[in-house]
Amino acid sequence: MEPQPRTIFERELAGEVISLDDPDYPQIYAIIRKAIRITSELNAMRVDDNEQVNRVFSELINKPVDDTFFMIPPFYTDFGHNIHIGKNVFVNHACTFMDRGGIVLEDNVLVGPKVNLITSNHPTEAGQRRSTISKPIIVKRGAWLGANATVMPGVTIGENAIVGAGAVVTKDVPANSIVAGVPARVVKHL
Repeated sequence: MEPQPRTIFERELAGEVISLDDPDYPQIYAIIRKAIRITSELNAMRVDDNEQVNRVFSELINKPVDDTFFMIPPFYTDFGHNIHIGKNVFVNHACTFMDRGGIVLEDNVLVGPKVNLITSNHPTEAGQRRSTISKPIIVKRGAWLGANATVMPGVTIGENAIVGAGAVVTKDVPANSIVAGVPARVVKHL
């Protein structure tokens, strides 16, 4: 029995180069169009309660979020389906989650305003730059991402770690540490 070919979603989550010319790319583009529609709806809502935000956000990520999730719009994403949110997670306003490689926010994570979680990059070869390579971002339990921090593809933020405001995180962050700067480096152990 021959193995089934992997879907474009499986290939992307495995870190393969995905070209706009891939015959299966329209499947990704359909979800991108859905994300554009839903984020437009989310960001135009008159927000009266968290229940309304969580309902629309759950539609965006294609799975329910826990009642303890709290987000302040606006919110931006290029995909949505690869975002996984734990319990008691807070996401402040104007964050961008480019999640084609997968983003996991474990329980008790705090995300400051204007944080960027970027899971996709482009090949360095000039002829392939319109393609993407995606790697997951994992933010472990109790971590705090400061305002305007940027986390790059393939990074894990350790349990209870703090990422300082404006930091650009290109490497894994140890648990119980504080990182700051561009590129981010450990400045203190908790």
